[in-house]
Amino acid sequence: MLENREIEACMTIRLDDDLPPYPEFQPGIRRAPKRKAMLSKSDKALAIRNALRYVPEKHHEKMATEFLQELNDFGKIYAYRYRPQNKIYGKAIDEYKGKCIEGKAFQVMIDNNLDFDVALYPYELVTYGETGSVCQNWMQYRLIKKYLEELTDTQTLVIFSGHPLGLFHSPKSAPRVILTNGLMIGQYDDLENYNRAQALGVANYGQMTAGGWMYIGPQGIVHGTYNTLLNAGRRELGIPNDGDLAGHLFVSSGLGGMSGAQGKACMIAGGASIIAEVDYSRIETRSDQGWVSHIADSAEAAFVLAQEMMDKKEACAIAYHGNIVDLLEYAVANEITIDLLSDQTSCHEPYTGGYCPQGLSFEERTKMLSTDPDLFRSRVDISLKKHYEAIKVLHERGTYFFDYGNSFLKAVFDAGVSEIARNGADDRDGFIFPSYVEDIMGPLLFDFGYGPFRWVCLSGKEEDLRATDAAAMSCIDPDRRYQDRDNYQWIRDAEENKLVVGTKARILYSDAEGRMEIALKFNEMVRTGEIGPIMIGRDHHDTGGTDSPFRETSNIRDGSNIMADMATSVFAGNAARGMSLCALHNGGGVGIGKAINGGYGCVLDGSERIDEVLRNAVPWDVMGGVARRAWARNENALSTVMEYNRKMDGSDQLTLPYLVDDQLIDDLFKN
Repeated sequence: MLENREIEACMTIRLDDDLPPYPEFQPGIRRAPKRKAMLSKSDKALAIRNALRYVPEKHHEKMATEFLQELNDFGKIYAYRYRPQNKIYGKAIDEYKGKCIEGKAFQVMIDNNLDFDVALYPYELVTYGETGSVCQNWMQYRLIKKYLEELTDTQTLVIFSGHPLGLFHSPKSAPRVILTNGLMIGQYDDLENYNRAQALGVANYGQMTAGGWMYIGPQGIVHGTYNTLLNAGRRELGIPNDGDLAGHLFVSSGLGGMSGAQGKACMIAGGASIIAEVDYSRIETRSDQGWVSHIADSAEAAFVLAQEMMDKKEACAIAYHGNIVDLLEYAVANEITIDLLSDQTSCHEPYTGGYCPQGLSFEERTKMLSTDPDLFRSRVDISLKKHYEAIKVLHERGTYFFDYGNSFLKAVFDAGVSEIARNGADDRDGFIFPSYVEDIMGPLLFDFGYGPFRWVCLSGKEEDLRATDAAAMSCIDPDRRYQDRDNYQWIRDAEENKLVVGTKARILYSDAEGRMEIALKFNEMVRTGEIGPIMIGRDHHDTGGTDSPFRETSNIRDGSNIMADMATSVFAGNAARGMSLCALHNGGGVGIGKAINGGYGCVLDGSERIDEVLRNAVPWDVMGGVARRAWARNENALSTVMEYNRKMDGSDQLTLPYLVDDQLIDDLFKN
């Protein structure tokens, strides 16, 4: 039988021999609620055995006891002892050890994800979305950092759900990191099995930019929400293409990680907003950032203030400290007009803390999650039903409600409200209310190829961010489409709007041609020494890369909205074309089993090799999604692909559908 000393002798990269001292926890930092996983005695034994795989044998007895305590207290093993004592944040790239630029760049991104100012539950490695994690535990974090310090430009680091599988020799043209998160076998691809796998230490919910190391703070969702609200106003409120939301009211809930962007986005779009939030610490955070302008403790005060601001055509973001159901029921009872209505709580995790039921304070919610999860679940279902009833009344009175991709409508359906399903029976045909993708982002942005292109100035220098802002603006023709004008204005005002949280990063919605042009411009600037290295990537709510009938592909109506071919092919193609980091995840922002998303990161080092990667990979990443949308007969995607085929004749050629006369099909089924 093999002995540990033999195994250890064959590992050059492993955790240190000595146990680190147990860290001190800074008071006032948000902590994750206890995770629910119904583990048998043998499961618990397996979870501890799995965690001890990382630890030298001489510490097994001590750490086994600690791991069991964590498992009982928190529902999973975080290995808190292995969290570094020092502050974690995305430092300048030159402050990291590494044998290649990519290895150091990824460390910047990982640490930014765990910055106290960025992460939702930093001690539990959760970046955003209630469960979106960098990796599973602090042992993985330390080991990943060690591997990245040793990574060379002829190696690839492979990561399975946060576990560093190891380094493999690769050509320089290959990705430096390939990672996956939470990819469950179909038969087991559900929340119950995932929760067990997570507790066993074999699955990680990466969300996408959390586990894919490309999160740039809530700035990304500010831009997405800004675009959504402007286009919702144009579609539903008659706002002209060059207008804004002045004099109009947007109501929503959630001021946490991504949802914290809502008030800020509405202010940039010129409107008034009321955002409900039960966790006062999150309100304080957004107030300190300047992302909410007022705080109201009662529904009446919130609506009175909002009306005053609308009368003056002034933008505002009012944080209402209370439950969204109470706020909406007040609006119903007092016949208050709400123009735009949504929800951005983490309803992909409604029963594990993502949604706080009416009648519970935030503190009571947290306690009940640990002491009586079954009662909590029933309270959530009751609250979701009342939430829906209020929305239904407001909708009948003229409010435009849309699901902001957080699985709110699915959560309502799962709570027992079958009438919310379009077919009254199941969710295959969608819901009676649209998602933001169905009505807005899909036809008006994604079908053209516009999506959330983002970059990080790895130098950490403000002047590099300013230079890239100016360069991006120079690549945009604001007169081409109103989408371009929106994005030109966004980037023009970005510094003034103080959007940066964490690393010096920016996001900009752009199409395939625009993304490639901007990326090539940045790489040239790195080559000439004008700026330091840049890492580019994108979010998951994008044209290509993510398959989800509940969000990104909800406006795909040929039946393929339940297929994950696009995300998988984009992931594989990005890897084949040499993107620096390629990621594939289960879940996205809508929950396990509800999405597959493929993403990337590319380090711009100024080389001509990266120029070639960008020319090959960026159009692939975008146009694969547009082509799939065109094949689904989406009108704007059809015109975009037709233009692309004409322009790329002799190089690329994308398949287009023949259109079918509706009357012909209808006549076939006449009795």
